[in-house]
Amino acid sequence: MGEQNKVMIGDKCAEIYTYESQDLVYAMNWSNRRDKKFRLAVGSFIEELNNRVEIITLDDETGRFSSDNRLQFQHPYPPTKIMFIPDKECNCPDLVATTGDYLRIWHLTEEGTTLQKLLNNNKNSEFCAPLTAFDWNETDPKRLGTSSIDTTCTIWDIEKGMVDTQLIAHDKEVYDIAWGGVGVFASVSADGSVRVFDLRDKEHSTIIYESPQPDTPLLRLGWNKQDPRYMATLLMDCSKVVVLDIRFPTLPVAELQRHQASVNALAWAPHSSCHICTAGDDSQALIWDLSSMSQPMDTSLDPILAYSAGAEVNQLQWSTSQPDWVAICFGSKTQILRV
Repeated sequence: MGEQNKVMIGDKCAEIYTYESQDLVYAMNWSNRRDKKFRLAVGSFIEELNNRVEIITLDDETGRFSSDNRLQFQHPYPPTKIMFIPDKECNCPDLVATTGDYLRIWHLTEEGTTLQKLLNNNKNSEFCAPLTAFDWNETDPKRLGTSSIDTTCTIWDIEKGMVDTQLIAHDKEVYDIAWGGVGVFASVSADGSVRVFDLRDKEHSTIIYESPQPDTPLLRLGWNKQDPRYMATLLMDCSKVVVLDIRFPTLPVAELQRHQASVNALAWAPHSSCHICTAGDDSQALIWDLSSMSQPMDTSLDPILAYSAGAEVNQLQWSTSQPDWVAICFGSKTQILRV
């Protein structure tokens, strides 16, 4: 089910398309392929074993979303994250990865979706440590990193289906991971720290930031792909977004403080080094221009664009192949918005 509408954002009319699922949704992401524009994967959020992932596509001409029943697949437990393979030029098979109890790689074809690999690094135990998130390396797509509640980050070679590296990354649960280059990644944790790892020196990590209140968990991390000096993180139950410059550890370069409730998601613009989108429990998605940051600890920035959703926004993704479009999830709805 899909619908189109236009609403005012600031002083301009916005183009918005909405898809409503049967259940609450959480994990969501854009396809990166140039030949599959306006295609997204959306995961249900049902607190039981039986969940599912839908592949939805917007029809350019009718302005309506549809779900392809052939591509929909069942998923054990709600997926914590979904990503399509970072392959704009369509050189690789059409793959989707999901995390939850395990890392799974799915292959999409015209006939349907098949589970290509189930990757488990804990074969000696009947129990698994749930995976909180993952990130697919854009520069080296065979490399994918996962974060887990067991304090580790695991770097997989998904072509071989083998672990490349597993690191004890933090003192507590690891909640998110982000690549900053071919062999460099960062993670955030319930221990309140942002740590950067270089796979050429696996024994050491650099702490970039620690929560001002001890043991305040950091939940999300975004690394600016256009300017890798910058990253951003979210604190649990906090309405501000912390922007970091890795050249100047410990002190934020800016704090974005215009949300009225907890922030749940962030995404750097894939085509601009100074724009970031944030969304949260105030039902707002805000876009910020950081080019005017005055270091350090700038708290004066206002968003350049604000969109009010119909409910608390749980998920946000910025399309890499079509950077004019941002997607959000709230309740059972997935909405794409031209920015």
